[in-house]
Amino acid sequence: MQRNVAVTERDFFKDPFSEAEIRQLAASAGIAQLFARRSPSLKALGLADQELSEPQMLELMLKEPRLVRRPLVRLGGKLLISPSPKVLEAALGAG
Repeated sequence: MQRNVAVTERDFFKDPFSEAEIRQLAASAGIAQLFARRSPSLKALGLADQELSEPQMLELMLKEPRLVRRPLVRLGGKLLISPSPKVLEAALGAG
């Protein structure tokens, strides 16, 4: 189903998030929800089995963009983190 929705795409590997941007995104969901705990990058850093504080997660996301869960979709005032196609379609239907 197609909808007339304007989309702004950002490649945050080429244009990384600033600390302020991550904090703004996390304002509604929390740092832990944005953090890609299952990322191979976390394992490569030797941190996969460690408990991390929110400041540590924030610092890691700033250094390694692969640790930010994706996709991130802002729809209206709501942030959808790694939405499934069904969740995204439902959100668009409500929007």
